[in-house]
Amino acid sequence: MNATDRPALAHHGVTGGLLMACHPGPAAAVTALATVLAAAAGHDGPGCLLIAAMVLAGQLSVGWCNDAVDAARDRAAGRDGKPVVSGAVGEGTVWCAAVVALGVTVPLSLACGVLAGGLHLAGVAAAWAYNLGVKATRLSWLPYAAAFAALPAFVTLGLPGSPWPAWWVMAAGALVGVGAHLGNVLPDIASDLATGVRGWPQRLGPDRVRLLLPVPLVAASVLLALAGPPPGGPRLLAPVAVAAAVATAVTGAVAGRRRAGVPFLAAIVVAALDVAMLVWRGAGIT
Repeated sequence: MNATDRPALAHHGVTGGLLMACHPGPAAAVTALATVLAAAAGHDGPGCLLIAAMVLAGQLSVGWCNDAVDAARDRAAGRDGKPVVSGAVGEGTVWCAAVVALGVTVPLSLACGVLAGGLHLAGVAAAWAYNLGVKATRLSWLPYAAAFAALPAFVTLGLPGSPWPAWWVMAAGALVGVGAHLGNVLPDIASDLATGVRGWPQRLGPDRVRLLLPVPLVAASVLLALAGPPPGGPRLLAPVAVAAAVATAVTGAVAGRRRAGVPFLAAIVVAALDVAMLVWRGAGIT
C-alpha cells in the first residue's frame, strides 16, 4: 500500500481498516477452497454454506488476531501499509473484532457436528497459537501444517457417518500448509529478524527459503496425482496438473524477490490445483 492509498483507506473509516486488517485475500481464498472441497466431498447446498460461514469466521478471527498481535512489530518495521500502523483502525478495535469473530466461529463450527466442529476449532486454535508466539520458534511451520491438514478432515467428518479423509489427502494438505508458511513469511524475513522473530524460515534465510518453497507444494501435487484410486478422467490431466503446480510454485518463488505477495499467492493457486485434482479423480476424498 502506498501513500496515496492510506487516505483512501482512512476515508472508509473503521470498516475499511478492519477489512484490510483481516487479510481479505487469504481469508477469501481459504474459504473458497474449503467450500469447493465440501461440495466435492458430497455436502449439500446448506452444508456447503455452513462450512463456508464457519471457515470465513475462523479466518477473520485469525487475520485480525495477527494484525493486533503484530502491531508493535509492524510499527517498528515501518510497515505503513498495515491499517493499525497507518491509523486507519485502532489496535483495540482489531482485537475486539478478532474476539467477536472467534466467538461466532464456535457455534458455527459445532453446528457441523462435534467431531468436525472440534477439529475446525483446533485448526483455528493452531493459527492463533502461531500468532501468539509459535511463529517465533523453530516449530513455526507446525500450525500451518496442522491447520491445512485439518481442512479436508473437518469437511468429511461433517458428512453422515463422520468418515475421515484418506491419509494422502491430509498429508497433501499438511505439505501445502508448509509451503504456504514459507511463502507467507518470505517477503518479511529481514524485518522479522530485526524485530526479534526467529521462526523456521527466518533461521533458514531468504535464499534458502526461496529454494525450498516449491518442494512441499510440488510434493503435495505429486502425492495427490499418484495416491488413491485410479482417476475417472483422461490420464493426461494428472501430469498436466502436476506440471502446472511445478510452474506455479517455481514462478512464485522466483517472483518473490520483486513482489512480496506472489509466493503466498502461488501457494494458494497450487492448493486450488490440488482441490481440482481431488474433484477430477471422481472418488471423493474419503
